[in-house]
Amino acid sequence: MPPRLAPVTDHDALDAPADPEITAPAAASDAKLLLIDGHSMAFRAFFALPVENFATTDGQPTNAVYGFTSMLINLVRDEQPTHVFVAWDMSGPTFRTEQYAEYKGTRSAAPDEFKGQVPLIQEVLAALSIPHVGISGIEADDVLATLTDRAERQGAEVLVCSGDRDTFQLVTDRVTVLYPRKGVSDLVRMTPAAVEEKYGVPPGRYPDLAALVGETSDNLPGVPGVGPKTAAKWINAYDGLDGVVGSATAITGKAGESLRANLAQVIMNRQLNGLMRDVDTPLQLADLVRVPIDREAVHQVFDALQFRVLRDRLFDMLPKDEAGTAEDVEDLAVQVTDLVPGALAPWLAAREGQELGLDVAGTSAHGTGDAWALAIADGEGESLAIDLATIGDADLDVLGAWLADPAAAITVHDAKSTSHSLAGRGLVLAGVTLDTLLAAYLCHPDQRTYDLGDLTVRYLKRELPSGVDAASDGMLDLGLDGDSSGGRTAAARAVAVRELGEPLRADLATRGATALMGDVELPVLATLVDMERAGIAADVPYFTTLLNEFDAAVERAAAGAYEAIGRSVNLGSPKQLQEVLFDELGMPKTRKTKTGYTTDADALADLFARTEHPFLENLLAHREAIRLRQTVEGLLKSVSPDGRIHTTFQQTVAATGRLSSVDPNLQNIPIRTTEGYRIREGFVVGEGYEGLLTADYSQIEMRIMAHLSGDAGLIEAFRSGEDLHRYVGSRVFGVAPEDVTSAMRAKIKAMSYGLAYGLSAFGLSKQLGIGAGEARGLMDDYFERFGGVRDYLTGVVDDARQEGWTSTILDRRRYLPDLTSDNRQRREMAERMALNAPIQGSAADVVKVAMIGVSSQLRLRGLASRLLLQVHDELVLEVAPGEREEVTELVRAQMAAAADLSVPLDVSVGFGRSWRDAGH
Repeated sequence: MPPRLAPVTDHDALDAPADPEITAPAAASDAKLLLIDGHSMAFRAFFALPVENFATTDGQPTNAVYGFTSMLINLVRDEQPTHVFVAWDMSGPTFRTEQYAEYKGTRSAAPDEFKGQVPLIQEVLAALSIPHVGISGIEADDVLATLTDRAERQGAEVLVCSGDRDTFQLVTDRVTVLYPRKGVSDLVRMTPAAVEEKYGVPPGRYPDLAALVGETSDNLPGVPGVGPKTAAKWINAYDGLDGVVGSATAITGKAGESLRANLAQVIMNRQLNGLMRDVDTPLQLADLVRVPIDREAVHQVFDALQFRVLRDRLFDMLPKDEAGTAEDVEDLAVQVTDLVPGALAPWLAAREGQELGLDVAGTSAHGTGDAWALAIADGEGESLAIDLATIGDADLDVLGAWLADPAAAITVHDAKSTSHSLAGRGLVLAGVTLDTLLAAYLCHPDQRTYDLGDLTVRYLKRELPSGVDAASDGMLDLGLDGDSSGGRTAAARAVAVRELGEPLRADLATRGATALMGDVELPVLATLVDMERAGIAADVPYFTTLLNEFDAAVERAAAGAYEAIGRSVNLGSPKQLQEVLFDELGMPKTRKTKTGYTTDADALADLFARTEHPFLENLLAHREAIRLRQTVEGLLKSVSPDGRIHTTFQQTVAATGRLSSVDPNLQNIPIRTTEGYRIREGFVVGEGYEGLLTADYSQIEMRIMAHLSGDAGLIEAFRSGEDLHRYVGSRVFGVAPEDVTSAMRAKIKAMSYGLAYGLSAFGLSKQLGIGAGEARGLMDDYFERFGGVRDYLTGVVDDARQEGWTSTILDRRRYLPDLTSDNRQRREMAERMALNAPIQGSAADVVKVAMIGVSSQLRLRGLASRLLLQVHDELVLEVAPGEREEVTELVRAQMAAAADLSVPLDVSVGFGRSWRDAGH
């Protein structure tokens, strides 16, 4: 295998004699080389995708990385190159700037959001095993031209992907330039015929035409008054640029005069735009051959960039020999036996005490499908396929008893969805000892997908047999013995699940997550299954009325905006808003974008704070009303035939361990706003129950901060029972607690929570609307009086940098390799995550333990009340008649005992007909 090449910044590093085995010309008639101009395409990707729509959750812009990677995946998929290479421009002078100082002199500095994305693209390329090089003093196009010439002489077909028209001179019958017409997704194939049709000259003479016309992007002025048509006519008439220059005196008219006056510039242009084809580099075609990707590196890089969809696209398009390391990935061995009536009991008895793998065909992404086939696998790779449509009653009874036995040792992938699918057949899953989905999440919390096929390659170096879909939709046949029941699909997956048990348990142990799996994640999974099945009752007529009210609010806000400027505009059009705000109203400019100045929510809120213009007031109200309308509309669409909303809770999305919800997202409902309260009014107690009970923690994250930091002042504040922010404010501002004003308290509250999330003095100043100096002084005063917090915040980052991770009070780890990154922006973002993860993650752990305790006690006491929702730090229960007092006491006790902290956990409880009424 040829060596992989890292980015090269020192030209001397490429001067060593090349290895004769590598450089020796070889027959390459079947070779197809894809060459990419890295900076050119990265820059186009940056401007093709709005930067405000592409960023990681911690603020790293990724639009250029995303666009470039998406383009690369599409090119490899569509063109199927055998060789790939990316060339980069390097900073510093080149021979062109030395010859002509104004070369590219009009190019503006790269936007701040673009800086730092090129190294991220290079990390992607390294993970994809694609060589990429930059050479000091040499432009990327010259490297591409050299490699094009070498590959073409060896008989290879070459594709050059670049947004620089100078590459058109490389086009031949075997060389095609892929030129971006729009963004990086619409690439035009510039063949010899295409170049001649567009410019009137063959590719070899395109530099002659460009010398006459000039190139604005390179700051090369052309002959005034001479356009492409005139230039092409001269070139064809005088057999190239040399002929044009030699016959300049014979060319008449103003164009001829202009040519003669600018001959020196034309000649220099031609010297500068000709691409070098003899760059001193040992790179040869053999060095650029495609090799399998580094799957583990792909996971790490794509996890950090949060490119879940792109990762799926990448893995979907790879052939099997690129799914991992080609030499050590083998097919998964599967021995399948179809269930013979009456054989299930002896099959299970023969494997009593063994850990068995289970997979269910028919499981949907959120567990809403019904199981119709399943398989059970043992440690020898033997899998029993069971068709639930034809299974006899006796075998069904045996199966049901085994699944419901808490002592059964069952390993499954995505136990929550599997439980829902089995429930559709009247089966209960209770004996799960390992969920490979959850195990992978605990080991790799920043990953965005935990597909079984991927884990099989990653941990077992095995490939699921062809035809077994990674998502277990049960619709694809394994292709064995003509079976199409789906049982054989499940059979292969069950074997993979069973074999994954050992390496995943070992990985959990290495990462200190064994107890977290057994004591927290698996028990809370069972609680979530019950909560999702129960759902929460919805007052449909009320929600319908509320939807109409928000519709009216949208119209009122739009009318108010139109009235403020005396005409109607499209309030959803950034272009029209830019015209109104910056041209018509002359407002201060916001952040510059490719299409003008941003009109995103933060920018508009800042403008309104500065101008208080009624147009902005109504525009912001219009956007908020639309968001609320969409929220209510989504809730109405989510109401099931039973009149209840069944959200799906997600355990494996937030790296900090927090639960999230989808379909619908109940965490999207505004908190402590009038509109949020009104939406909560539509969630009501169901028939046969007395009311809803809500319980949440008071200032849980600040209590965890006090515990982790050990700061005596904060601990005393909580133990005294005083208002925390008033207590802290009195010490920071040096006044009595009763003299702390609401403004003082607000500043302290914002800062206290901000510190836990890595808020800087600048961020605090923006949040509070005060000067950066005042914000810095406020933080200094805070740390002077609460030194334990300062020491903790400093220490947690230093410890994480040394160990590579942070951990919660229950040892949930967040891995932060960027803490040692050379990229300042990425390093600072990792530092903010290091501050946030232990506190937010500990809060998530506490809430999960509380959920487990509440649901367990409800069951043990034989109560009919049930847990319905968990949103942020709040639990919502449906209370059966006569159980209110006992349930209230039970909930308070379990939530207060969920963690042993140095400060008390304070729980607030409310009760009422609706979620709003039960608020407190």
